Amino acid sequence: MKLVIIIGGGASGKMTVGQELCKITDLRLFHNHMSIDLVTRVFGRYDGGTINDVRKVIFENFAKSDCYGLVFTYIWDFSAPKDGEYINSVRKIFEDEGADVYLVELIADLDERLMRNRTENRLTHKPGKRDIAFSEALIMDEKTCRVESLPGETEFENYLRIDNTNLPAEEAAKIIKEKFGL
Repeated sequence: MKLVIIIGGGASGKMTVGQELCKITDLRLFHNHMSIDLVTRVFGRYDGGTINDVRKVIFENFAKSDCYGLVFTYIWDFSAPKDGEYINSVRKIFEDEGADVYLVELIADLDERLMRNRTENRLTHKPGKRDIAFSEALIMDEKTCRVESLPGETEFENYLRIDNTNLPAEEAAKIIKEKFGL
């Protein structure tokens, strides 16, 4: 079993790189908006507790399955200790079942991210991002948090940082596959 956690700021390419990685491996994709959009549609509002509950059930059941592995995407605010605790709780679910866990951090500059925020792929797979003004405001709001790690800040042995500002998602996926032997 494998778990690849892809982190990065909003519109840094997490889902798109995850999609490409799944095309060239036997990994399955569970991007963060699959749970966010589901819960938001059912409740009519964002409900973080329920979103985490849904994710936990999926993680626990997937980790016990005979599937090859999962790609999970997440915006990790490094200035918020609870985000690190959350990532470690997800990691533990999989490691307790004997899985190998990998962390990939995607970095892209703000102008590129704002451009990616409007792509057809993003808007198709993330209904909550179709309000472009709101979505762009969330990306701009990231200035109040820290979505890039400092050197040595992550505790992952299997860690890879990629600046994909000018790198196609297919190339980033190939780099990840080769680095971790997926």
